[in-house]
Amino acid sequence: MIKELIHDPIFLSMKSETAKKDDIGVADDLLETLTAHKNSCVGMAANMIGARKRIIAFDNEGTYMVMFNPEIIKKSDPYETEESCLSLLGGPRKCRRYKSIKVQWQTADMQTRIRTFKGFPAQIIQHEIDHCNGVLI
Repeated sequence: MIKELIHDPIFLSMKSETAKKDDIGVADDLLETLTAHKNSCVGMAANMIGARKRIIAFDNEGTYMVMFNPEIIKKSDPYETEESCLSLLGGPRKCRRYKSIKVQWQTADMQTRIRTFKGFPAQIIQHEIDHCNGVLI
């Protein structure tokens, strides 16, 4: 189901809880909401639709991907950039990102995966993991 976006900075600044297998409905809603906003958004975290769960969905170079409990376990090549967010009003904000990140996450079946992402997909993942950690850009 397409969900309404949350704009409350107090809610968005709260850390998300560990996602479990029975949170698949949240993941489905997140992916459907992201798809509905595909013209203006490349990634979302579950708190953006009102669920404080560590789940993100993003456009990985043309294919949507969902991660449960993502964690960055290695990062390299920092750079400064500006990002916008559908949940935050106003223009782009400055932030620090890394060109390459190694991420550990779980699939919807709670299978652990590890993969290195580079470039724009890495930037999107970092933004969404910040949401899970209650960090607003």
